[in-house]
Amino acid sequence: MTGFRYLKAYSPKTEGQVHYETEQQPDPTPICYRFLIRHIMNCEVCQLKELDVEYFEIREVLQCILHTIFFHRALGLVRPKDIDLQLFEITYVQCGDAELEKKVDEKIDQFIDKVEKHPNKKNQICLSFFEVKNKQATWFTHKVEHLYWEQWYININVAQHPKPISGKSHHSKLVLDPGESASEERNARRATLESSLHEVLFQIIKFVNEKKDHIPPIPNMEGVSFPYEITISSSSDSAFGMDMFKRMLQTGHPTMLS
Repeated sequence: MTGFRYLKAYSPKTEGQVHYETEQQPDPTPICYRFLIRHIMNCEVCQLKELDVEYFEIREVLQCILHTIFFHRALGLVRPKDIDLQLFEITYVQCGDAELEKKVDEKIDQFIDKVEKHPNKKNQICLSFFEVKNKQATWFTHKVEHLYWEQWYININVAQHPKPISGKSHHSKLVLDPGESASEERNARRATLESSLHEVLFQIIKFVNEKKDHIPPIPNMEGVSFPYEITISSSSDSAFGMDMFKRMLQTGHPTMLS
């Protein structure tokens, strides 16, 4: 591969830091929710730049973004693994944890299923990190409380072109576009997406280097990540914002995926 080769920043436990200047993206979260989330719950929110992708690009794009976030919020000792994207001139880093990779792929499968069932809609994935707190049980609450301290919104607009025909299902690692030789228009679109994906990765790096004070103490738990959950919504989910806010106020069991 040539061109842009590497995107990496240092986690809070490393010595060096990298700073990039990127344009701040507008936050589409309703102001009432934004205020309550950030100020009452002390939760930092990062709205990532919206990406226009085609169906066969979904998996690689989401793997790249989600694993980049997890790498920079990793706990303890990780085994960094460099991943070269097959569709773009980009290399990113995974934590090298098989269980985390499995759960991310499962959630991406769910996202792709939703795109198939609800086309022509903008889609969003929210990766939330939280603390697990024990509290006294009452008649309307559980004993375990989730205190959200950081949320990442990944905004995806899937272009409605004919789906690629392949012997592999969308659950495989990568579905390649079997169409005719790429036209100038397709190449230009792919270059635009690659540039936008660069911007998203720089945005992640900038955020993790500037936002540190809200990170809670390291929990006593196994695994490479803080407790987290991944939720999926589309533009048709009018109640998504309220549902997310309710989850932040309510208690529940510390599941890794919801």
